[in-house]
Amino acid sequence: MKKFIAQMEPHFGEEETLAMTEYMAEGNFLTEYKRTETFENMIKDFTGSKHCIATNSGTISLTMAALAVGLKADDEVIVPNYTMIATPNSIKMLGATPKFVDVEPETLCLDIEKVRSEISENTKAIIFVSANGRYPITDVRKLKELALDRNLHFIEDAAQSLGSFYPDGKHVGTIGKIGCFSFSTPKIISTGQGGALVTDDEDLAKRLRRLKDFGRSMGGTDFHESIGYNFKFTDMQAVIGIEQMKKLPARLIRKKQIWKLYKEKLQDVKEVKLFNHDLSHTTPWFIDAKVENRSGLVKFLKENYIGTRIMYPPINEQPAYKVQGEYPVSKEIGLNGLWLPSMIQISDEQIDYIVNTMRIFYN
Repeated sequence: MKKFIAQMEPHFGEEETLAMTEYMAEGNFLTEYKRTETFENMIKDFTGSKHCIATNSGTISLTMAALAVGLKADDEVIVPNYTMIATPNSIKMLGATPKFVDVEPETLCLDIEKVRSEISENTKAIIFVSANGRYPITDVRKLKELALDRNLHFIEDAAQSLGSFYPDGKHVGTIGKIGCFSFSTPKIISTGQGGALVTDDEDLAKRLRRLKDFGRSMGGTDFHESIGYNFKFTDMQAVIGIEQMKKLPARLIRKKQIWKLYKEKLQDVKEVKLFNHDLSHTTPWFIDAKVENRSGLVKFLKENYIGTRIMYPPINEQPAYKVQGEYPVSKEIGLNGLWLPSMIQISDEQIDYIVNTMRIFYN
């Protein structure tokens, strides 16, 4: 029987096992301490940020960013209608209102002209999502300038973008007031669950550290300077994260190779259109495509031991939100978007098999 090719699997090796064994043998408390600090420093250095704050999830990172800049209940926040539902949910937690805006068809990032037309007197922030590591065709700095001109906070949801850069060399997630990353199971590095915030603003960094630790300025005390919560990371996760970060440079190279192989081998399959990537700056997280007869293709691939994942449906149509409006780009992705097998450990031979199976289906 053929081995099933998953759409995505995390990749942990002997290094993580040994590091965890050594850590446990030291007799630690498991809560965040020195290993977390090391992991934060690795993220900080890699992204070129002045501060990094590890948290218990990417979603909570976004919620903390909103709290730190002062967003509150009934504030309106612009978010893309194409994104993981964590983006609007993160501010819904505060009682704020997500205002959905459609995305560019080429990049699936916020469409600046549509953002401009949707800003109202109630709008207080824009959350920019770098979809699959991409940046918008319109310079993202123009989106930031629009936010500043309208006195709006500009937050970056870079959950899918560790290892992706803007053309000017700045890491994605580092041009807004706060950038947010995720280390959940499918991401390019994983700690199972977990996230991080990056910022160059020292006051914001202090505020974020208090927010995630009950409002106190340091652990081991019960003096609380402000309201805070328990959004802390753990050293147990950091042990894994440190080893994953060591592997990140090689993973960035391999992810780009995977995308190039799919692009080359699928170029004559007219029913499949991969979304483009500027591989000189950005790294694909998943291999995303628009496909014809998606339901038939998904079924055929599964019958041939190949896993896929349907791309995010438009959030305004999700039962959790049910918001009226016209969002043609995100609606089309909801109908035709498909993620192909994208795990870091996929082999060239498996990609050949996947592409050949797709070719058989369409022929």
